[in-house]
Amino acid sequence: MWSQSYTMSSPVTELLNPWTAAFRAVARRFPVLVPVNRRTDPNGQLCLLVLTLGVVVGHACAVTTWPTDLQGLGWGADYNPEQWPEHVWTEDVELMRRAGVTMVSLGIFSWAKIEVSKGEYRFDWLDRVMDLLHAGGIRVDLATATAAPPPWLTTEYPEMLPVRADGVRLSHGSRQAYCPSSPIYRDRATALAAEMASHYRDHPALAAWHVGNEYACHVKRCYCDTCAASFREWLSSRYTLDQLNDAWSTAFWSQGYTDFAQVLPPRATPTFANPAHVLDYDRFSDDAILELYKAERDVLRMITPDVPITTNFMVNWTFGDLDYWKWAREVDFVSNDHYTEAQSPDRHIELAMSADLVRGLAGGKPWLLMEASTSAVNWQRRNIAKLPGEMRRHSFQNIARGADGTLFFQWRQSRGGSERYHSAMVPHAGTDTKVYREVCEVGAEYGRLAEVIGSTVDASVAILFDFQSGWALRQDAHPTNDFDYYKHVLGYYKALWQAGVTVDFVAPGTNLSAYSLVVVPAFYAVSDAHAAVIADYVAGGGHVVVTYLSGVADQHTRVRLGGYPGAFRDVLGVWSEEFHPLRENETVSLTDGSTASLWTEHLHTRTADTVVSYADGPLPGVAAVTRNAFGNGVAWYVACDLDEDGLVRTVENALSSAGVAVSPSPIELVRRRGDVSFLFAVNHTDTDAQIEASGVDVLSGEQVSGRLTVRAGDVVVLREEV
Repeated sequence: MWSQSYTMSSPVTELLNPWTAAFRAVARRFPVLVPVNRRTDPNGQLCLLVLTLGVVVGHACAVTTWPTDLQGLGWGADYNPEQWPEHVWTEDVELMRRAGVTMVSLGIFSWAKIEVSKGEYRFDWLDRVMDLLHAGGIRVDLATATAAPPPWLTTEYPEMLPVRADGVRLSHGSRQAYCPSSPIYRDRATALAAEMASHYRDHPALAAWHVGNEYACHVKRCYCDTCAASFREWLSSRYTLDQLNDAWSTAFWSQGYTDFAQVLPPRATPTFANPAHVLDYDRFSDDAILELYKAERDVLRMITPDVPITTNFMVNWTFGDLDYWKWAREVDFVSNDHYTEAQSPDRHIELAMSADLVRGLAGGKPWLLMEASTSAVNWQRRNIAKLPGEMRRHSFQNIARGADGTLFFQWRQSRGGSERYHSAMVPHAGTDTKVYREVCEVGAEYGRLAEVIGSTVDASVAILFDFQSGWALRQDAHPTNDFDYYKHVLGYYKALWQAGVTVDFVAPGTNLSAYSLVVVPAFYAVSDAHAAVIADYVAGGGHVVVTYLSGVADQHTRVRLGGYPGAFRDVLGVWSEEFHPLRENETVSLTDGSTASLWTEHLHTRTADTVVSYADGPLPGVAAVTRNAFGNGVAWYVACDLDEDGLVRTVENALSSAGVAVSPSPIELVRRRGDVSFLFAVNHTDTDAQIEASGVDVLSGEQVSGRLTVRAGDVVVLREEV
């Protein structure tokens, strides 16, 4: 088998390199699976190529895209038995059964307990936990345990620790203490994954693999010398030196490179860093972390080809450091962690947006909420407990919007450690509590929803979401540094939510022909090809709403000349000569009675009609919202940051123009359709509400004929009559 120093140099090197760590790990663990003939294949490359093709073809043919043998909806939590005496484990399983738990995530932070020193693995305790869970009828999403390297590893290899932009090397004592480019970390992580897969591949409780945990949650970017070398390789595979200097506009501030060896990560500098440099480093870092995930995944795939593999995304208001459109292609099923902003009155709307975005990442297929909180978290400024019924409503919101399961962090609230005040399914106070009673209530209700499993959500309106434009816009040296991409998108999502319109999310470059209306918020760093997709959609009869800061720059953040909004000037029929950001707390009035803050711009119409103008401020009489007929379609442009009334009015006008019915309701209504239709009605208000509907309330068993009353704070799931 291969040694750790094995290297390749042949025409197949580029194809094989991404798989090398995985095959080394398997070769060490299973030398019989890697029978290299040293006479005919002295470097093992032919064997490696055969294995590569086998895994690729095998994965392409795989049909397991959901946790195996999971009965009903997923319902459970991260389970961390290593935090508790063994006698508690039996009680845990009994309480899980009482709560209707069907699956748990196990072993996420167990590396130090499993591999107590280099190459010394102890599975006896985990075997007993797996056996207990299986006996209790609970499926296991088993982690590779690589999310937090143990102190023995980082002490022996301190060079694997991550480095900040200011040169400070971080220490162990927390979690995620590794550089994603570190070959040492990758080697030990894939070795552990191979041991886990070998040991548990035939265990009857194993339902899925959980690789790592919340990648880039804490170490979003590393700036060490290892990353610098990897970054240079990444760049040289994409650019010549001339192309790099052009893409990065290095003529500015004398930054021209004459050798790739001169390129560093965007470390701390005397003043503003080169924006194109920073954006490419974001892309490199995303790729590096994804390759780290894939290295473990490929080990698991070789040893347990029939077990689905996932890792938990973080699609929420706090995080945007990975391009999940790319990541979603590399998992067997999409899973997500979502935590609400406790002090936000719109937290249920942000939750709905996150769920719809995750459904988009999943390509419309069922997905899993891997983590949420039963009540308070531990990391916000004020960690406010959820109100009675709020956890239940949040759980059903996710199911309504395409999830086939919801899990929490964690099962039993910790006594110690940094997250000891993070809520759990079993709180510090035990089972005679609001939280555990509500957990049992929802678990019982989930047991009545078997028919919902596998059904889908339909939408005629889409929002284009671009993680990379978000990266570009969070940099400094913009006309305003108070712009928040996610919250900007949320504003338009909220207007659609209030109109009763279900929304899909789509990636740049997606075929948009299935949608009547597409909202394009702050699509800032756009390529010519992606801009053409939108123009072709409108020319073919589609309707779009494009917002300010769209089309301004190309994919290298170079400003498009000739006036803003650059790439979309023709389709929108406008051009802008200058941005006019507003002062803090300044607002301007518009001719429809609404107001704008944060952003305005000096817009000129060419073929577009002015819908709303500024009534005062620095640009009185100048167009603020426009509508343009382009080909067979219509393109709206919103050149300012509208208040809520203005946003709702603009969105409703665009919906009407596109022929999309507006059906505002005092409660949240979403349909999932399979063989039958299920109407989810979630009342987030403190007053009862009535809607027109007929069918059977799946949760209560009651027949509903014509009029459905949804009590304040309640949830109804209606099996609709056709």
